[in-house]
Amino acid sequence: GSCFIRTDQLDGETDWKLKVAVSCTQRLPALGDLFSINAYVYAQKPQLDIHSFEGTFTREDSDPAVHESLSIENTLWASTVVASGTVIGVVIYTGKETRSVMNTSNPKNKVGLLDLELNQLTKALFLALVALSVVMVTLQGFVGPWYRNLFRFLLLFSYIIPISLRVNLDMGKAAYGWMIMKDDNIPGTVVRTSTIPEELGRLVYLLTDKTGTLTQNEMIFKRLHLGTVSYGTDTMDEIQSHIINSYSQVHSQNSGNSTSSTPSRKPQSSAPKVRKSVSSRIHEAVKAIALCHNVTPVYESRAGVSGETEYAEVDQDFSDENRTYQASSPDEVALVQWTESVGLTLVNRDLTSMQLKTPGGHILTYYILQIFPFTSESKRMGIIVRDESSGEITFYMKGADVVMSTIVQYNDWLEEECGNMAREGLRTLVVAKKSLTEEQYQDFESRYNQAKLSIHDRNLKVAPVVESLEREMELLCLTGVEDQLQADVRPTLEMLRNAGIKIWMLTGDKLETATCIAKSSHLVSRTQDIHIFRPVTTRGEAHLELNAFRRKHDCALVISGDSLEVCLKYYEHEFVELACQCPAVVCCRCSPTQKAHIVKLLQHHTGKRTCAIGDGGNDVSMIQAADCGIGIEGKEGKQASLAADFSITQFKHIGRLLMVHGRNSYKRSAALGQFVMHRGLIISTMQAVFSSVFYFASVPLYQGFLMVGYATIYTMFPVFSLVLDQDVKPEMALLYPELYKDLTKGRSLSFKTFLIWVLISIYQGGILMYGALLLFESEFVHVVAISFTALILTELLMVALTIRTWHWLMVVAEFLSLGCYVASLAFLNEYFAPMTYFPFSVSTDVAFITTVTFLWKVSAITVVSCLPLYILKYLKRKFSPPSYSKLTS
Repeated sequence: GSCFIRTDQLDGETDWKLKVAVSCTQRLPALGDLFSINAYVYAQKPQLDIHSFEGTFTREDSDPAVHESLSIENTLWASTVVASGTVIGVVIYTGKETRSVMNTSNPKNKVGLLDLELNQLTKALFLALVALSVVMVTLQGFVGPWYRNLFRFLLLFSYIIPISLRVNLDMGKAAYGWMIMKDDNIPGTVVRTSTIPEELGRLVYLLTDKTGTLTQNEMIFKRLHLGTVSYGTDTMDEIQSHIINSYSQVHSQNSGNSTSSTPSRKPQSSAPKVRKSVSSRIHEAVKAIALCHNVTPVYESRAGVSGETEYAEVDQDFSDENRTYQASSPDEVALVQWTESVGLTLVNRDLTSMQLKTPGGHILTYYILQIFPFTSESKRMGIIVRDESSGEITFYMKGADVVMSTIVQYNDWLEEECGNMAREGLRTLVVAKKSLTEEQYQDFESRYNQAKLSIHDRNLKVAPVVESLEREMELLCLTGVEDQLQADVRPTLEMLRNAGIKIWMLTGDKLETATCIAKSSHLVSRTQDIHIFRPVTTRGEAHLELNAFRRKHDCALVISGDSLEVCLKYYEHEFVELACQCPAVVCCRCSPTQKAHIVKLLQHHTGKRTCAIGDGGNDVSMIQAADCGIGIEGKEGKQASLAADFSITQFKHIGRLLMVHGRNSYKRSAALGQFVMHRGLIISTMQAVFSSVFYFASVPLYQGFLMVGYATIYTMFPVFSLVLDQDVKPEMALLYPELYKDLTKGRSLSFKTFLIWVLISIYQGGILMYGALLLFESEFVHVVAISFTALILTELLMVALTIRTWHWLMVVAEFLSLGCYVASLAFLNEYFAPMTYFPFSVSTDVAFITTVTFLWKVSAITVVSCLPLYILKYLKRKFSPPSYSKLTS
């Protein structure tokens, strides 16, 4: 953020001095070339509060001194668009002092659940390695230097530890990320964290923001309520006709009189005495909405036009097609766009005035006397304007119903209609006005300026002065603005719910609006009961409300942030346990830190995987705290998108991201991880059998080159091709999201599946080694060639057995590996001898591997090792088919 002085308020020929209180001690040079401004900077406070800027402008000439306060209104925040003019200022609150950085927690290193599970299995394999080595030394009888033999056996059986597992998995994760970003069905998706794609297939809780995530953050004016009459989208033409008629009458009156003040003041003076007509009330309401805001119209420079002046707006004659609106809130833009649609257009605005264009093309000028900006504490904004033609001073104010209800005059319809609009999912604003005389305004201005110049407790002194105006204001209208749902939000939420994912909506909006959006988006079924948690402030109230909630079954929960804080303070475990049983939970009025706290609570109490999705900077903490964070590139910037693990452009893309890519990533990595373990276990089993047969000798079965080739060129391509495998087609996975439920149970990778692979490895390793020993005929030299060839063929066949859907690259990988092995068998034959033989003694191997004897022996061993597994797989699919098999048949 930065503190600025706007230069168009300064006289270029006058020297000004400025004192600014910021957290720095060095003296700054003169700022800018246009004006001589000496900035003296003092470190008055170690950590300056943004509300404590004190400043005065002092004119150093014969004119009387002019004192102006320097406050938060003179601040331009980061990413501010300067709609007109130029600014000179002092830059403060940068780097670590920016609000976004101070609101953001340090991100944790995210580790996927699959990686944690594989780590546990690797630890089990390490224990198996040590146990096997100790058993071998024990069976030796601890003869000689047994500890040396122990370490030899540890090295011989070290292939039990899958060293290549991490390399294969990381390459697989990179492949999954590439597939996600290349998916044409979810364009614009970016994988920012490549280490956790499998997490997308294990999610149980999805925590989502509302505005900009479930909704588009594009506001559309839907309703205008005047107390006795309400106008919707289908009756806006009536408002337009009223506006055209009222302004045509005013213009005719003005043209028929020498002074414009007299006809315009007569109806004003008689207004409090008689009931106003609907037309005049519409006129006042629309004018108030067109004036009470912080919107600035911006005119883009046309292509090919050079030498444009600052007054491009005048030169372009306020062309409607070239005008855009800049504002800090999309709600305000929607209101101004609506007044334009009914005939009253904001065409120009600067620091001191704004101009409106009537339906007849006449320009109305209003001077801005004071602005009271919207804050999260006040929940309202106000503006005092002076009509150029009549000189009338009017104070307009708009804000939330909770604060405006005590400011406006007594009425019997505001609270009820606000509730009705909120139930329709509309964001409501109450608009009011108060006419001021010149004396009233001058009195207010003097008191207000005096309070603003206070060095101490400025806010406490300014607030009562402003509140002195906020009394008995005339209620003009109630507006309803709709934030439209994003495309396909309803079917996406339905799909996620059918997939067994529980959805929690965490929003800063009020309870009624949040509840309505939850219903309209089908987050909560219209036939489903909703328990609205009564506001609680004490432990006793929280206990009573929890007991009332406990008696309800299968109902959605709606709770405010304040009540949530009380419940978590006294009954954290009970509340989380009850909330987790709900089909949907809506938390309204949530702060960013509360959102992150809820994520951590679910992780701690349930142990399940959580996913957070949001689009704004206030969602960053929640996204970083979740096991898997998804950011949407929305109108609130890219903060959430850049901080997330996955970035998408629309909420509906999350369905394919989880159901297709999450499912495939998890199942592929589970198969790949277990197969790499199997690859190490089978060769270690063969080594154990070999050592056992030869009196537990710690002699290696294969030479180093074969061991390196076994884990790389001979088997790597087919094993890694498992990352292309899929059990069901993407269309089926989206059509039947119930398949996703099986993934959350973790059955693809568990101790049960691990033990099955261990038994397969022991069986196949034993068959391969004993078969080779039985068939080596009196020439021991052939045992290596026979056993290793059978081992490679077995691995290739096991990959084929594991694959569920063939891809052409899988076939290429199988034949490429087989070709590499046959070539090395022919040209590197000296490596296919036991370590006890010299290379010159195996010259007969080239002739041996081309004989029918070699082929039938290898084939026989391979068939015995693989055929039973193929039969078992067929029987299992026949009598106990997996859930997806019915869809693939």
